[in-house]
Formats: sequence, C-alpha cells, structure tokens
Amino acid sequence: MVRPGEETPTTTLWNSSLDLITANTHAKTVYFYRPNGATNFFDTKVMKDALSRALVSFYPLAGRFKQDKDGRVEIDCQGQGVLFLEAESDGIIDDFGDFAPTSESLKLRPMVDYSLGLGSYPLLTLQVTYFKCGGVSLGVGIHHRVVDGMSAVHFLNTWSDMARGIDITLPPFIDRTLIRARDTPQPLFEHREYHPAPTPQVPLDYTKTVSIFKLTRDQLDTLKAKSKEDGNTISYSSFEILSGHILKCLCKAQAMPDDQDAKITIPTDGRARFQPALPPGYFGNVIIRATAILTAGEIQSKPTWYAASIIHDAIAKMNNDYLKSVLDYLERHLVHKPDVPSFNDTIIVVSWVRLPVHNTDFGWGRPIFMGPARIPPRACFVLPIPINDGSLSIFIGLEVEQVNLFRNLFYAI
Repeated sequence: MVRPGEETPTTTLWNSSLDLITANTHAKTVYFYRPNGATNFFDTKVMKDALSRALVSFYPLAGRFKQDKDGRVEIDCQGQGVLFLEAESDGIIDDFGDFAPTSESLKLRPMVDYSLGLGSYPLLTLQVTYFKCGGVSLGVGIHHRVVDGMSAVHFLNTWSDMARGIDITLPPFIDRTLIRARDTPQPLFEHREYHPAPTPQVPLDYTKTVSIFKLTRDQLDTLKAKSKEDGNTISYSSFEILSGHILKCLCKAQAMPDDQDAKITIPTDGRARFQPALPPGYFGNVIIRATAILTAGEIQSKPTWYAASIIHDAIAKMNNDYLKSVLDYLERHLVHKPDVPSFNDTIIVVSWVRLPVHNTDFGWGRPIFMGPARIPPRACFVLPIPINDGSLSIFIGLEVEQVNLFRNLFYAI
C-alpha cells in the first residue's frame, strides 16, 4: 500500500447521487510505454514517491467506502492507502496488437476481491508490468463511485507531473455537497434516460469481441458533410454525427426490427452546465446521461443527420434546471436502492476525445497507447490517437459474426 506522504484530513466524504448512480466497480484503463533508453526507466521508487505526494491533495482515493446509518455509501478518509503492484511478463508489447481489450489486458491491473465487503478493498489500484522488450504498461483501476473520467485523468496527470518534478497546478476541489439534491426533491422532468429501456427483441449474447475502428480526420470530415444531405441546414458536431453513424451501423449489423426502440446514451459532463459552474478541479462524478430514443426503422430509413439531430437535442437540453432536476430525480427514485438498475441502452457512446489522456508522462515519455482495459456490454469508447492529428479510435464490443458487417457499414462513408 502507498499512503499519503503527509497527514490528510480525517473525515467522511459525502457522495452525491451522481457518484452513487455509477457502476459499482473499478473503471479499468491501461497505458503502454516504449523504452526510452533511460537506466531508471519506470523506476517504481520515483513513481511511489510522487504517488505519495499526490495523494496528499487527492486524499479520497486513499480512503475506503463505508455506509452511514441510512445505508448511503460514503468515503471514509483515513489515509488507508492505494494498492501499487509490480509485475514482470515474458511477453512483449507488440503481442497486444492494436491494444483492443482482451482477457490478457485484464491481467495488467490488480484484481479486486469485492467479496469481503464494502470497506475491504482499495479505491485505487495500480500495476506496473515490465515486458521483456523493455516496455512497460501501467494498469489503473479507480472505483467509479469515487470519480468520473475527467477527475481520474486530473489525478493521473498530476501524479505523472509530480514524478517529473512539477508541482500540482490545479488542486482538486473535494466538497461534493455543491451538487446535493434539494431538501425536498422536486424533479421537473420525466427523465426517461434513467428508466430501464424496453426489453430487446434481439437475443443478447455477452460473448462479444472488442474491435477498434480508426477514423482519420479526412474520414471524419466526409462523415460530417453528411449533415448537409437532403437540404439540412443545421450544423451538427463531429461527435453527434459520429454517434448517429455508430447507432445506424449497429442497428443494421444487429438486424434490429424496424419497430424496436433504440436507445443511445451520451454521458455528458455537467461541470460547466450547472449555474454557477462547478469550481475548476471539482473531484467526483458529474456525468449526466443524455439519451435519445428512436425506432430502428427511423434510424435506418433516414439520413445520418437525423439520428444526430435527436442526439444533439438530448445534449442541448442539459441546462442548469435540467441538471438540478436530475439530482432530485435520482435522490428520490434510485440512490436508496441496494443496486443500481440496468438502463439497458442499445449503445452508450463514451467520448474521451477532450480528455488529455496521453499527457501521462512520468519522465520517460508519453504513452504510445491509453485506453479501456475492458469494454462493458453495450458500450463504445471514442478516443483520440496519441499523435493528436484529429484521428479517432472507436472501441466497440460486437458479436463475432457482426464484426465484418459493422466494419463494412462503418467505413461506407
């Protein structure tokens, strides 16, 4: 265990409804680094010293979960520490090919035993694996009820900065009561995005293979030009058009019946959407589900921009009133249940495009790859590629027999 290097507040951190509605598991990511010739390449003493210093500011990560008298999950902050493991592999980095998540990827970060109870496991787990080619991977597991992607990257990049001798530039803002529901929750909207979706008519098989599809900047521009088809004059973002395109390809690849509802969810950062905006460095979960529901027939028969327009409208309504209503709805209906319900989305498109995921440089160079070590069912991740030339990588889990059909549809732009 690595503990904070100085005394940290001994406190209990209240969790918002946006923390408690997330997946009750560690979010798993992996970074790969090529050797740079340094004799101290990925010296774990350097990494642990920097980690210990970073945890002084990011002290909730060194805590443990506990329940209050009403059963609500909180973070018990007593500097209990984070798990840091070192491992060696007989393999080489090139064995991982295009780095699509596999069962081998999961071996690159510590396994967590949840069976011993809520307060038994660390909220942050780390594993440095040394390959015989001289390269290294860093496997990261951060419990999703502690932070979202924005806060996770904030911590990881601060840690890596400190390993390079750079002091903390943006301290985390720890207080989560800024997004507390009203004393008497009064949701103003229906919030279908938090309702279970209709039962799928296509049988689900979770033995999926994860594929990575790359789109160049030119291909994205070609795709975005589709927003002008059939006389449409409204401009949609590249991400909205891409999400509509993914949904359309998925409906066709899965042979969804025309009358079946397709539910696409875009996890949307609420930090700047609250009024006033949350303070810079807010540390926690501020992800709101922006959800669009269309029939498969609508999606497949209409131009790509039609699905993008429904997605655009779902994101556009995420203003302060809507977000406050979300907090009230979750507090009233969901956070007091023992398990987070499954929302059964057709697809969740998670964008990490604006996150500086490739800035995690501990002093031996930027990662050649960063991505999810596991793709949950029905999820799709969109990431920038490391050289930041505007190209994107799309990670998606598909049934084996759907991969080629999806690929052909996806690149028919």
